Amino acid sequence: MDQHKLRSLVFDKTGVRIDVDDPVFALVALNEAVLEEAVERHVARIDAASHELARLAGAAPAASPPVHGGHRAHDAAHDSPREPAAHGHAPHGAAHPPGYVPTPPAGAVRPISTQSPLITPRELRLLAAAAGIAILSALIVLGGQALFRTPAPALSADQAQALQRAERLEQALHNLDPKLRAQLPAELQK
Repeated sequence: MDQHKLRSLVFDKTGVRIDVDDPVFALVALNEAVLEEAVERHVARIDAASHELARLAGAAPAASPPVHGGHRAHDAAHDSPREPAAHGHAPHGAAHPPGYVPTPPAGAVRPISTQSPLITPRELRLLAAAAGIAILSALIVLGGQALFRTPAPALSADQAQALQRAERLEQALHNLDPKLRAQLPAELQK
């Protein structure tokens, strides 16, 4: 970890000046150590999986690069991705690098599924829970409306008779002569 490079990078991006004795560098070192440990675990898992895949394919497992002081030793093939040996191809006429495993024939290796289902079981459970909550909320709202709604007042017998009489008068008005019907509103206002 180059502290001077990090200092200048922080200053360039934020305008904040930090000293090499700043406690933030302790956090950077801690982060670096945790990241290194996690990477080592993942590399070990990938190595184990590749050995298992090679075993299932019937090929001899590739030798892992030796581990020195918690760091993997890299050869020129790993450091330079543009080298032909990095891709497992040796230049024409050259010997294969140590640990070279030829690609198994096409039929020997099962394809790995790269597609996931449209809806996972977890998403299906979440969707069901959301639907249940929505239905429960709707039922609570409808129950509250039914509980707190005041019913329409019932008509008394006199009011019902008056409404029937008004309906009969309305029908009788429609049966009158149009000339007489036109005079009736003027007579009612007197």
